[in-house]
Amino acid sequence: MLPADIPDDSQLIDLMDFRAEPSVTVALASSPFPLDHERIKIAFRNTIDEVDRILGERGFRQDVRTQMKSALEGVLGDDDFWTHQSRSIVVLAAPGRLEAFRLANHLRDIVTVNDRFDLAPLLRAKAYPARAFVLQLAEGLVRLTEVGPDHGPVERPLELPEDHAYALAYTENEGRSDRHRAQGTDGERTERERFCRIVQDQVVRVVPDAVPLILASTPDLEPAYRSVNTHRSLQPHSIAAHPQSLDDAEIERVAREALDRLRAEETSQWKERFGTLRAQGLATTRLAEVAAATAQAAVDELRFDMDAEQCGTIDEFGRVHPDDGDDCPRLVDELAARVLHTGGRVRAVRQRDLLDGSPVAATLRFPVSVDR
Repeated sequence: MLPADIPDDSQLIDLMDFRAEPSVTVALASSPFPLDHERIKIAFRNTIDEVDRILGERGFRQDVRTQMKSALEGVLGDDDFWTHQSRSIVVLAAPGRLEAFRLANHLRDIVTVNDRFDLAPLLRAKAYPARAFVLQLAEGLVRLTEVGPDHGPVERPLELPEDHAYALAYTENEGRSDRHRAQGTDGERTERERFCRIVQDQVVRVVPDAVPLILASTPDLEPAYRSVNTHRSLQPHSIAAHPQSLDDAEIERVAREALDRLRAEETSQWKERFGTLRAQGLATTRLAEVAAATAQAAVDELRFDMDAEQCGTIDEFGRVHPDDGDDCPRLVDELAARVLHTGGRVRAVRQRDLLDGSPVAATLRFPVSVDR
């Protein structure tokens, strides 16, 4: 599995609120392959030189330039960071502060110097789930496989007790195993649930709660597993094929199909709900109305185009002030920061998953008015 340092909402809010001059943001393509790491280090070193050049052009004192260059060079010396790389690097640096992230998604290279960090690369990580797990479950087979956004199937070991298979052995007659009892007895159901609970307890330790889990099970074990399951993203539809017949190629195919289906279903349901709420004055795709709603703490959920480039600021009254200057903040990032601050949810999506050709769509806690 590729390493990913995705900040939670509280970390994002902290980074969004941070102000200092200079605040440097670097995003750089990386690679999980060790043979590429020296090349990436060279690219990062060249980026450090570019940052120093920009700081010089902006008139920063030499001691500030030296401090910033030293901080960024510290990333080069972090052996663990470079040993375990992903698809992209994001580094945030300011006087007295340094943050480095590895992200599994592909990002375009950027270098910005401003009074705040450019958090667009990190916000893009808060998108639709791009990974799924497949659990193959049969008597004699327990295998958990992860499929990620840019890697194929990777088996994830489960710490099962050596004798877990014996949970299927319902015993009687002074402990002698009886494997010829009538099908469907209470004892048989109990042993299956015991076996599945052992597996399930280990699965939930590995699979994050919000990541889809797909079950490939024999017909006799599926109801037992579902009866003891506590993972909230276990998918309702299991894989029809026998678990022992699935190779890695088939596992990857069904996992990606499931992710595509989940995204389409969720987007369809969201659009239907959005239409209902809009008829009640509780949803909008108009940028000015969304901005006004953020100022009034009215946004429940904001979805925004992860590739939107329109820049500008939003004042305390929620009025939009476009700006096409160098390194100006993206409007969607400003909106996302305000929504997170007031306890709302944000999600970066593709333009095709929005409405009306707008870069934003917001559902509201209550109707808002816009000052003209």
